[in-house]
Amino acid sequence: MPEDRQPFLKALEERAMLCDGAMGTMIYASGIFVNRCFDELNISEPRLIVDIHKKYIAAGAEVIETNTFGANRLKLEKFSLESRTGEINLLAVEHARTAAQGKPIHVLGSVGPLGRPIVQNRGITPEEARDAFLEQISALVEAGVDGLIFETFSHPEEMAIALKAARDVDGQIPIVGQFTFADENSILGGGSVKEAVELLEEGGADVLGANCAVGPRILMDVVTHMASLTDRPISVMPNAGRPEYVDGRLFYFATPDYFAKYAKRFVNAGARLVGGCCGTTPDHIQSMAGAVRALGKGEKVVIRVAAVEESTRLAELPLAERSPLGRKLAEGKFVVSVEVDPPKGLNLDRAVKGARLLKAGGVDVVNIADGPRATARISAQAMGLILEREVGLETILHTSCRDRNLLGLQSDMLGAHTSGFSNILAVTGDPPLMGDYPSATGVFDVDAIGLVRLLKNMNQGLDMGGRSMKGQTTFTIGVGANPAAQNPDREMNRLERKIAAGAEFIMTQPIYDHDLLARYLESVAHLKIPVLVGILPLASYRNAEFLHNEVPGMTVPKSVRERMANVGDGEADEGVAIAQEMLLEVRQMAQGVYIMPPFNRYSAALKVLEAIMDQGEGDASSARADLPATKTVGSRRTSPAASRT
Repeated sequence: MPEDRQPFLKALEERAMLCDGAMGTMIYASGIFVNRCFDELNISEPRLIVDIHKKYIAAGAEVIETNTFGANRLKLEKFSLESRTGEINLLAVEHARTAAQGKPIHVLGSVGPLGRPIVQNRGITPEEARDAFLEQISALVEAGVDGLIFETFSHPEEMAIALKAARDVDGQIPIVGQFTFADENSILGGGSVKEAVELLEEGGADVLGANCAVGPRILMDVVTHMASLTDRPISVMPNAGRPEYVDGRLFYFATPDYFAKYAKRFVNAGARLVGGCCGTTPDHIQSMAGAVRALGKGEKVVIRVAAVEESTRLAELPLAERSPLGRKLAEGKFVVSVEVDPPKGLNLDRAVKGARLLKAGGVDVVNIADGPRATARISAQAMGLILEREVGLETILHTSCRDRNLLGLQSDMLGAHTSGFSNILAVTGDPPLMGDYPSATGVFDVDAIGLVRLLKNMNQGLDMGGRSMKGQTTFTIGVGANPAAQNPDREMNRLERKIAAGAEFIMTQPIYDHDLLARYLESVAHLKIPVLVGILPLASYRNAEFLHNEVPGMTVPKSVRERMANVGDGEADEGVAIAQEMLLEVRQMAQGVYIMPPFNRYSAALKVLEAIMDQGEGDASSARADLPATKTVGSRRTSPAASRT
């Protein structure tokens, strides 16, 4: 292997590097429509291609890809350009070098899928696929690329053929192999992350990664998984979210700031090559550049608690002595909690009036969400102070990691303790893109697991740096759970990590399926901590359809939706009846209930609780059953009104 091709892999060993963004998006934005052959522009519009490369380099890209994603003879054949395959690839490398202007920029030859199924008699043969890859790769290597990048491959067999062709052309040239994923663990064309890693390693890829199809959030999980399976460098180049077709053009809505935050998280998770795919622009790359450079050598940055003498670490106050809620949980009492959302404006009258109704109805504690669904509202702490002062009702403060760095989180938690708050629900928080102010910056120094660890340390008298606080907090620490998670294994893994970090009770997302409730509680029984099962009374059939189809993580069974559709008048009453049926089961199986009134209709929550009072036990307070504390647990929560966990 020539010496001048060594620097790319050597550089990845020394630091995380920033790749460019989408070439096709920039070409499209210049006014060239999608019916043109973008690869042919290397011949007809060389200045355009050079200028796009220059913009990415000016934005901070250290690695750029040639405009050759579709420059194989099978794709060029549609434009009668197959005979110019070699020329197009050679010119593309030349344009990238011209844009670099002698700067230490690494040029990777982009190789995409062939666009034809590799199936005997119904597409192209493996031999034809290999020949097409050989032709393109040979031209790129001859032109002097610093490496090859196989990107947006969705079929493992095609990737294997491409890797074999590359090694036949040059056994030493650096290769980046990237699959495109449908979700956290599935290659778009079939196969798992583990299978992707094994295939790429066996095929000789030097850098293993993922790109395209989905945005940063899902690829974050893919990167983390890959990093746990291989010692080779990881690459990641997400789309700018999913596109929308507006007035004949495709638009992507993930902001540069959003990408900057994920760039940091990618590098922290182990990625060494970070860039963008469809929808990303020089603005995205420029925002990412600062985050990547800020991490220096790109080593994993984790929040560590400094080693301390065990004599410095204090014994935690027993759970039963930390708060009335903690005492009920420790004693196995059945707990009733109801959510009271902070208003978006300044008028707290409805919330205060609702809290008074709930207290009179025997509710033990109210939850106060922290900017639910990434919306700007009165802070949970401020509202909690008012409710405890004016109503005398115990509160659980939701605390989101979205809006505060570690310093802010610790400061707020110290303030919560000194203000008399004892119950905290730790949530990661929805990204700002989902809310009213999508251009706002999310922080996410830690997620819910990291926040639980911080709270646990504070309960033991230590700050986030492991230093003594000359005292200790007395928090009862809760976390969220999603019994209907699409990836139950990942959900359980996160739950177990939350509990290991110090979680002491769980609050679930609403459940409408009785069988799901039983299966879920059985699946988590080994964890032996209390769970408060979420119940959200349905307001109408439309409400049920909205929750099922448009709220992430929510599942309303078809039978329940049909029941709401067929009731006619009195939909709200039917929603309460469904919730009461679930409450009666929850009371026999779990240690508590977490009721989320629809549209802040607190009377609906009290109607649900009548199911307990109707058993002849007076009111909700006197209807507490003594349950074994080991009977219940949970996993992860994302209620319609609460932040992502």
